[in-house]
Amino acid sequence: MLGLSALDLARFQFAFTIAFHILFPAITIGLASYLAVLEGCWLRTRNVVYRDLYQFWIKIFAVNFGMGVVSGIVMAYQFGTNWAGFSRFAGGVTGPLLTYEVLTAFFLEAGFLGVMLFGWNKVGPGLHFLSTIMVAVGTLISTTWILASNSWMHTPQGYQIIDGRVVPVHWLQVIFNPSFPYRLVHMSLAAFLATALFVAASAAWHLLRGHDNAAIRKMLSMAMSMILVVAPIQAVVGDAHGLNTLEHQPAKLAAIEGHWENRENEAVPLIVFGWPDMQREQTRYALEIPYLGSLILTHSWKKQFQGLKAFPPDERPNSTVVFWTFRAMVVLGLLMIALGAWSLFLRRRARLYHCRAFLRCTLVMGPAGLAAVLAGWLTTEIGRQPWVVYGLLRTTDAVTPHSAPEILLSVVLFIVSYFFVFGAGLAYILRLIRQGPQPRPDAGPPTGGPGQPHTPARPLSAAHEDEHRSATTSKIGR
Repeated sequence: MLGLSALDLARFQFAFTIAFHILFPAITIGLASYLAVLEGCWLRTRNVVYRDLYQFWIKIFAVNFGMGVVSGIVMAYQFGTNWAGFSRFAGGVTGPLLTYEVLTAFFLEAGFLGVMLFGWNKVGPGLHFLSTIMVAVGTLISTTWILASNSWMHTPQGYQIIDGRVVPVHWLQVIFNPSFPYRLVHMSLAAFLATALFVAASAAWHLLRGHDNAAIRKMLSMAMSMILVVAPIQAVVGDAHGLNTLEHQPAKLAAIEGHWENRENEAVPLIVFGWPDMQREQTRYALEIPYLGSLILTHSWKKQFQGLKAFPPDERPNSTVVFWTFRAMVVLGLLMIALGAWSLFLRRRARLYHCRAFLRCTLVMGPAGLAAVLAGWLTTEIGRQPWVVYGLLRTTDAVTPHSAPEILLSVVLFIVSYFFVFGAGLAYILRLIRQGPQPRPDAGPPTGGPGQPHTPARPLSAAHEDEHRSATTSKIGR
């Protein structure tokens, strides 16, 4: 396959599968919290709009959650099949952390998910709301453990190496490693932003087609409020994360900035655009802003930071890639901030639901949150190379010694099966979104309980109850 080695194919397969997987948890995290807010607002106000939105988005949440679980199982198997060297070396740390994720988060989600999906009219409102909250909390706990494991691979501490294997000696240091707090907050906010943009784009699609009702307006209003508040906070968190990266992974930061060497007594400029050339050891066609690199990355006008030439050539990340993936993430973040500010401007002039230019931009920005998540992940993981565990285990030493044809076969099978299975899931989600929230004035509050009338919810049904009832009546009539 284009002369790729077994290592290249193993890396490509892992990147392909995790790129699919990371999209589903991002939406799951955001939607779970969104559903908890919707149900809380419904119980507090009894406004049927919140109930209708809950019933609509829980269908999409259920499909997305299922696809996230399926794609996540594949990730665990790959550690044993393609990355045996990594499992052997670092399994003493990553194995327990992922086990804690299953015991504390997955069991919590699984235990309450059934009540959340099918118990709207079967249990009391308090228990159902508790179930929704527990699922939302479970997604955040899951995020915590997974990022603790991944962050340790970037900034390892709390360990000893005995007989060529990592042995944890201080679990609190392992979990709360230097990059963990920044990456946890950054990823959680990214999930909320991705979900808010997804919800906003769904509302914009309906408003552009004249489907204007209270539920659609509430979707857009809530999503834009989230973007307006969270997007600027994400920029501040990203800046703090960058300072942490400068301290603990200076080679990654130099690659991100396309910065090769310092000039004596000169501030580091910010390279806005350019083409980092790994062979020539320079950034070609660079468009620079003087002093700004030092100001952003050191919070000083003239303080310098290390360039890529300060590191051995075999320890330099691929600057050509991470230079652009990072800028893609930043540009998308700035567009989110601009979209939130635009929404505030229109809201104050009572034009939020009527400005077609804004609605078109909101629709186009729908995938931007997920694109930013992917761009950020690529920046983080490629920027860690050539290490799997930073400074301890190289990627070349972590791979299982398979032949290239063996891995190529699995890569092809993964690509075909993923596009078939997850393509069908995505098509179903888009079908649900096209249908939109359906007002059901005849549906009462979630009473349930012993001796109470109840109707099982159908979170995976894309058909409207009235359409189903009409079709049944028509068949009986014939």
